[in-house]
Amino acid sequence: MALVGRRDGRNFGYGRQLSYAGPQALKDMFGGGHYGTVKAHCDRWLAFVKWCRSEQGPGINDARQIDRKVLADYAAYLRDMIGRGDLAVSTAHNRLSSVNRTMAALRGDQYVKLPSPSKALGMQRTGVRHSVPQGQDREQVKQIVDALCSLHQLRAAAIILLARATGMRLREAILADLPRLSREAEHLGKINIQDGTKGGRAGASAPRWITVNEHISRALEFAEQVSPAGSHNLIAPSESYRSVLQEVVRPARGILHRHNLKGFHELRAAFACERFEQITQHPAPINGKECRQIDRRLDRDARWQISYELGHGRIDVVAAYIGGRA
Repeated sequence: MALVGRRDGRNFGYGRQLSYAGPQALKDMFGGGHYGTVKAHCDRWLAFVKWCRSEQGPGINDARQIDRKVLADYAAYLRDMIGRGDLAVSTAHNRLSSVNRTMAALRGDQYVKLPSPSKALGMQRTGVRHSVPQGQDREQVKQIVDALCSLHQLRAAAIILLARATGMRLREAILADLPRLSREAEHLGKINIQDGTKGGRAGASAPRWITVNEHISRALEFAEQVSPAGSHNLIAPSESYRSVLQEVVRPARGILHRHNLKGFHELRAAFACERFEQITQHPAPINGKECRQIDRRLDRDARWQISYELGHGRIDVVAAYIGGRA
C-alpha cells in the first residue's frame, strides 16, 4: 500500500486526516495481513484521535505534531477514566500500546513513544482479578433496573439485564438482534451472540451459543418491549451507536455508581463467576477459598467453557473475570 504523499509531508505522507493516516500506516507495517491485529490497533488509534480532537485533547490532526508530551497527556486522561471506573486498566494499556505501535508505523522509527504504559498509567496490568465483581447479587441488579425504569431510562435497564443474564459486552447488548435471539431461545433453547462482537471474529464461523434460562428469557422479553419502533435492536432507525452511548449509556452511569456498580463490564464478570459456580459447584476463586478443593481439570474445563461463552479464544483471559486458577 503506497503512501499518498511525501514521506516528510502531513501525517508523514499518509494523508490529511489523522484518523485515515494511522490505519494506512498500520496496513503498510503488517503488509496487508493480520486483519484482526490491525483492526484492534486501528480501533484504539481512533479512540486516541477522538481525544486529540476533543476539548480535553491538544486539538491536532497531524501526526508530526505528536510528541512525548502529547502521549503523556493522553495517558493522564486514561488514568482519570480508570479512576472514575469508566475504563479497565487492561484497556488503557492496550490503547497506549496501540498508539505506540501506530506512531512507529507512521514515523518509521521508535523515537516518539511511551516506553512503559504501566509507568505512564501508574498502575500494573495483572490480568488476574483481585476484587470481587459487583453486580453478582441479583437484588442489587433489580434495584438498579427499577431506578432506571423510574427515570424512564428503559433501554439502559435492558442493557443491564442482558449483560447480567448473558455476559454480553456493552456493545453486544446494544446491537443484539433481539428478534433472532428470541426465536433461537424459543425454538433451540440457546442463543448465539454474534452482533457487536469484537474485531477479528467472523460471524457464524465463530459461534457463541449460550443455554437459555429464565433470566435470559426475561431479559430478551424486556429488551424487545423497549426496543425502538422499526428497530431489531436497542438503536432507533434515526440514531447511531455513538448517539446511544451519549444519550442512553452515559446518563445511566450515575445511577450505576449510586448503586455500587462501577460499570457495565462488572456484570460480565458477575456472569462469569455465576457460570463457574454452576459448572464446578464451587464458588469462583475470587469469591472464596474453596476453589482449592476443585480438581484442576474441572477448573480448566470450566474456564474453557466460560472463555467460549464470553467470546474469548484464550483461557487465560478468564482470570480477569473470576480470579486465578485453583
